[in-house]
Amino acid sequence: MFFSTFKEVFIFLFILGIVLFIIGNATKPNTGGLSRFRNILRLGGLAVMVIGGLTATIRQIPAGHIGVQVLFGKVEEMVLSEGLNFVNPLMTVKEIEVRTQNYTMSSIHDEGQQTGDDGIRVLSKDGLEVAIDLTVLYRIDPKFGPSIYRDLNLDYENRYIRGVARTRIREGATGYVATDLYSFRRKEFENAIRSLVEVDFTKKGFILDQLLIRNITLPASVKESIERKINAEQDAQRMEYVLDKGRREAELKRVEAQGTADAQKILSEGLNEKVLQYEMIKVQKELVNSPNSKIIIMGSGKANPPIILDGK
Repeated sequence: MFFSTFKEVFIFLFILGIVLFIIGNATKPNTGGLSRFRNILRLGGLAVMVIGGLTATIRQIPAGHIGVQVLFGKVEEMVLSEGLNFVNPLMTVKEIEVRTQNYTMSSIHDEGQQTGDDGIRVLSKDGLEVAIDLTVLYRIDPKFGPSIYRDLNLDYENRYIRGVARTRIREGATGYVATDLYSFRRKEFENAIRSLVEVDFTKKGFILDQLLIRNITLPASVKESIERKINAEQDAQRMEYVLDKGRREAELKRVEAQGTADAQKILSEGLNEKVLQYEMIKVQKELVNSPNSKIIIMGSGKANPPIILDGK
């Protein structure tokens, strides 16, 4: 036989003990049969009831949970931690998860906690309706467990988390135009909403880990306008790049041309009469010493340079 809780064990043992005790009392002494086990049944029944009672004082709290104790409708302030705890056998224990939980509101069917379209419809500063998908990651502060159970019961997500998130999103969106929410001010909007939600959560004992804006859906006309603007900006950037590249190439050619002109100017300024005569003498000397036969008709100056004929 399998028991999922100590309470079920207690109920089983207590009922079994009562049955055994009743059978023992109902058996007449000295009549044979069960009569010789009369005292054993009575004592066994009492023992089983005692064991069941002791079992009822043990409560097991799973990992990542706390136990809130309730006695005849009164919520006790003492919180049970995970593991085995000894409590009043008449105490009812309500388990509350204190690990990080998420609550998602999405316009995509069956993506969030609610079935169907659960996106948040808000009005922006310019009067346009914007659909926002949101995920809230939060934890419960263990010491606030009793007050959360007292005020919200175990349905705190629907009674508090959902309402606060949706209200703050709607309030925050009124300060932004639709195009800002969709583009460069999206992170600013997310941080502003987070600050508002965090204050509300702290008052009730909830710790906000993250607030994630999953998606922002604008009206079709606005979305098309934004896409056209983005495409125009990209085209302008591409054109600026092409123009800038052309300017750089033109500047490079100008620098190269200027360098060539400067080199030619320096060379021409250095080629005076004496330098030319010296260079001519060097060439003639090399020709004279060359093993090949040549005929050299000597000239003088720039006007009459030497003429070299192949002797072959």
